[in-house]
Amino acid sequence: MNRDRLFALLQYPLPQHAISRLAGQLADARTPWIRDTFIQRFARHYNVDMSEALNPDLNSYHSFNDFFTRPLRPDARPIDSGIVSPADGVLSQFGRIDHGTLMQAKGHAYSLTALLGGDEAAASDLREGSFATVYLSPRDYHRVHMPLEGRLIRTIYVPGRLFSVNQATAREVPGLFARNERLVCLFETELGPMALVLVGAMIVAGIETVWSGQVTPLSRQPHSNDWAKGDVTLGKGDEMGRFHLGSSVVMCLPKAYTFNETLTPGMKIRLGQQLAPDPDIPADTLTPEELA
Repeated sequence: MNRDRLFALLQYPLPQHAISRLAGQLADARTPWIRDTFIQRFARHYNVDMSEALNPDLNSYHSFNDFFTRPLRPDARPIDSGIVSPADGVLSQFGRIDHGTLMQAKGHAYSLTALLGGDEAAASDLREGSFATVYLSPRDYHRVHMPLEGRLIRTIYVPGRLFSVNQATAREVPGLFARNERLVCLFETELGPMALVLVGAMIVAGIETVWSGQVTPLSRQPHSNDWAKGDVTLGKGDEMGRFHLGSSVVMCLPKAYTFNETLTPGMKIRLGQQLAPDPDIPADTLTPEELA
């Protein structure tokens, strides 16, 4: 048995939620020796680049979570043209959504409808579109930003397991992203519907959004919120959420766009880096001013 398979199998019997909630309590601790020990050792072990942080002083953070979700300097991540990466991390997979199926890893696919919490109406708008999955490693910046300007339509909290999310579990845990706890955020954009799915994982103690604060953990029941009558509109490059400890974000778009040929699965990417050039926007989505 290979190491990846053993690593994945050992996670099935673990009390994943209890471990993650305990990790969350420790990450929120403000006791100086707990806070400082975690921050200093973590930054050293993962070689965290604090020169990009808005506040580079490790000793000034109130808790490990404050450090982990640290903001960057405004000029640290220029936003390219076209469709851009929503986060720093590893571009684990990307490409076409093939008849409602997404690629998880070589030889492993999963259902778009399952990813979106069983919402068949939302899935129908995206089933022949494009997707990109970004894995945020421990050393990465852990805020998620908008790849396009969009207006929030609905959010769906989907309870689930909390398997670790990395290349090993992507290869060994079937339907990983559609099994883990996650928050589905549905937006309307100039290209049509878009889904950003923030996927939880082992040790991930919470997911936040900029419009409603901390969302997970919730009860073990699915929960949907309708935002269509609200006015939550976020510009391209604006922050939309963050992870308390790391995981992955899956971006789903309504059409099969051509991704840049320089991109390969497993490569490092940065927030704001172009994934696909400016696509043609249908004329009926443009404003009269833009048509003039």
